[in-house]
Amino acid sequence: QAIVWDEYLTGPFGLIAQYSLLKEHEVEKMFTLKPGRLPPADVKNIIFFVRPRLELMDIITDNVLREDRGRSPQRDFHILFVPRRSLLCEQWLKEQGVLGSFIHREQYSLDLIPFDGDLLSMESESAFKASACLIFKAEHGECYLESDQTSLYHAAKGLMTLQALYGTIPQIFGKGECARHVANMMIRMKREFPGSQNSIFPVFDTLLLLDRNVDLLTPLATQLTYEGLIDEIYGIQNTYVKLPPEKFAPKKQGESGKDLPTEPKKLQLNSAEELYAEIRDKNFNAVGSVLSKKAKIISAAFEERHHAKTVGEIKQFVSQLPHMQAARSSLANHTSIAELIKDITTSEDFFDNLTVEQEFMSGIDTDKVNNYIEDCIAQKHPLIKILRLVCLQSVCNSGLKQKVLDHYKREILQTYGYEHILTLNNLEKAGLLKAQTSGRNNYPTIRKTLRLWMDDVNEQNPNDISYVYSGYAPLSVRLAQLLARPGWRSIEEVLKMLPGPHFEERQQLPTGLQKKRQHGENRVTLVFFLGGVTYAEIAALRFLSQMEDGGTEYVIATTKLINGTSWVKSLMEKLEPAPF
Repeated sequence: QAIVWDEYLTGPFGLIAQYSLLKEHEVEKMFTLKPGRLPPADVKNIIFFVRPRLELMDIITDNVLREDRGRSPQRDFHILFVPRRSLLCEQWLKEQGVLGSFIHREQYSLDLIPFDGDLLSMESESAFKASACLIFKAEHGECYLESDQTSLYHAAKGLMTLQALYGTIPQIFGKGECARHVANMMIRMKREFPGSQNSIFPVFDTLLLLDRNVDLLTPLATQLTYEGLIDEIYGIQNTYVKLPPEKFAPKKQGESGKDLPTEPKKLQLNSAEELYAEIRDKNFNAVGSVLSKKAKIISAAFEERHHAKTVGEIKQFVSQLPHMQAARSSLANHTSIAELIKDITTSEDFFDNLTVEQEFMSGIDTDKVNNYIEDCIAQKHPLIKILRLVCLQSVCNSGLKQKVLDHYKREILQTYGYEHILTLNNLEKAGLLKAQTSGRNNYPTIRKTLRLWMDDVNEQNPNDISYVYSGYAPLSVRLAQLLARPGWRSIEEVLKMLPGPHFEERQQLPTGLQKKRQHGENRVTLVFFLGGVTYAEIAALRFLSQMEDGGTEYVIATTKLINGTSWVKSLMEKLEPAPF
């Protein structure tokens, strides 16, 4: 058989089933879905793996109609929709006259994909846009659209699967409109399938459902961890990053430009790599000293070969060689990446942008038109950069004064084009860019009560989660931290200021499955971000897991891994290049 992949799905599927595994199951060839005739392949079955989208149905129709009916033997077609079948798509294929060509029409429920030992993602493209739309409708008294709830339904389903594998989660806490929906769906699913109650000892003590809408600020700010900056600048896709090749060229090559590689350097980034696991969650300013220490250790290890005199010593050195060479190669790669990032973080533009972000987050001049933003618009900096800053200012001021908002909108539309009025409308619906309605700015109260801004941040040896943004503590992670200790009752007033309801549900465990905690044993909390999570927030939760007196270990799940650029892009009607 041959598989024809919708290109978007190759990344997520690559994390759970690599080509070698598929080959063992008689997959001879794999192709990317594109118009025209399918490439030649000596196979009987052709399986399409696609998202349920009409534009993809047109390509599949073209593939099927161009198939040579005279060939022998005839090839059989099958289609698998990910994550669900779509009547609309099937009707479309029927109208094109090709539906009958498919022997099997099935769905493949790809819910939560493991990205790392403590990280799961659904990689749902439009989860935030859909949930923001749902919240907007709720606030404006409109009925919910079924499609708005699709990603939430899949989140609930993914959580039910997780409970089937790892036991019922006794406590569910949540904050936000979407969190409430997901919890309700889970309770309903449990009621409708009473047999789903299993006798597995629960791995998780608590589930925390958090709406992205509750904390719109965090993704807009520039992440300052090593992994966060790689994502901000180059974009990490399904644990892979593509980097400019020039820093990775072997040193021995001639100076002439023709010897330099032109293909981007593609690297996989996850905790399986020892060095990356150590530096990924550090503030970027703390990475250099780790790399130089590692360089000295590796160089000393290689020097050992001169002291190996006996056969036994030489054998021992040779047995360690593969690990040492892997460590040296890893160090070389991360030194190159760190140099690439440093070129950007030491630029004047990066510094000015960061200064304005930090002024907004610490509450300075959030209520008037910002000179730096005006200058950036006048110089026609990338639109995404402008939108991130304006939205950040709006969120840090609980909405902008009407006069300030109108000024920004006018400047943006006159400089970048009136077609962006749709984007501005989307940002308004999502609550990212809006007029201040109550005449009151709640952000200073929220900032002080939750200690969201720390002046004396220690980037090298942090003692607080605020190190991930060099001063700003992600609101979402602070909520998780306070839930664990001393509990949300201590911040009841602030929770009411944040959008959406907060709630607690308890799930009954069968007799004998209640956990008796051993002395010093950590609680395990699953934090599920509905609408996306950033690498900086993941780093902050990992930091809390590692705190000696923390008492809680965190596992992270999300609808999508995001950064400010990809997040704002998902709300744009016209796409622009990256900000730096």
